[in-house]
Amino acid sequence: MTGPTRKIVEVLDGKTLTPPPIWLMRQAGRYLPEYRKTRADAGSFLDLCYNPELAVEVTLQPIRRYGFDAAILFSDILVIPDALKRNVRFVQGEGPQMDPIDEAGIAALVTDNVLSHLAPVIETVRRLRRELPAETTLLGFCGAPWTVATYMIAGHGTPDQAPARLFAYRYREAFERLLALLAEISAEYLIAQIDAGADAVQIFDSWAGVLGEDEFEAFAAKPVARMIEIVRRERPRAKVIAFAKGAGMNLKNYRSRVKADAIGLDWSVPLDFAVELQKEGPVQGNLDPMRVVAGGQALEVGVDRILQKLGNGPLIFNLGHGITPEADPANVATLVERVRNIHR
Repeated sequence: MTGPTRKIVEVLDGKTLTPPPIWLMRQAGRYLPEYRKTRADAGSFLDLCYNPELAVEVTLQPIRRYGFDAAILFSDILVIPDALKRNVRFVQGEGPQMDPIDEAGIAALVTDNVLSHLAPVIETVRRLRRELPAETTLLGFCGAPWTVATYMIAGHGTPDQAPARLFAYRYREAFERLLALLAEISAEYLIAQIDAGADAVQIFDSWAGVLGEDEFEAFAAKPVARMIEIVRRERPRAKVIAFAKGAGMNLKNYRSRVKADAIGLDWSVPLDFAVELQKEGPVQGNLDPMRVVAGGQALEVGVDRILQKLGNGPLIFNLGHGITPEADPANVATLVERVRNIHR
């Protein structure tokens, strides 16, 4: 890589940096007043995702404010089912909704125009690489097949993803066909983001934690491994972070099974276990987002413990999930300052 060093890329190569680089999941979002203004100007949430000018703006807002070491593309994991014509919409107060899919719907899915539908998102990546500071890592992303499939089966989010789990037990062949299709098109989507300028990509498996051991292997690990295999076949030097939220002990050997450069850790992962996982390679995480809402001592203690336990190995400091709308922007500033200035 030429030009200024991008610290997160260095960590993904296995290097330990002191202090570690930092970015936050959902760092561009509703906790920022400037985001709320841009969101109101955009119309619908999907309109914002598909408007390169506005998507670039909201991606850059937290970089201007906090100087994070990475900017993550502003988009949503559900642009994939939207590109598959599942009538995705975001309902105020109810979250994402779409037409639920069944066996016949899975058999009828057409993937020919997915990347052309997502062309505005790729254009956003291209513009971001031009406008970001040269030292700032640009992260692309997509949802993991299991997580995207849960929304497609139920037509909306559910607390335990029972509709998708039940569908998988009853219609295993059709469900695995859906996962395979999602793995293929999501990998192509990530390749397009890399070609447009993303330095690394993250795969979000936000609902991995509802799966049992065998199901995690079949529905979470196997499709993500397939995605990374496709990406690396086409772009051998691609950097990939795999985040399987709530996976617990299923994280053991997860990195080696899916061939990720780094694994993201949610806040429920014990730090002693995280240290063991870090021996295998870089980790990312894992501050409880509620500590950012609470601020004060709760925030300081949480930051310090992670740095004390994981700061001597390859670490990307992050939250254990996305920052919440209730977070005070001043607390985020405190978090960034403490990570960058704490004495060791």
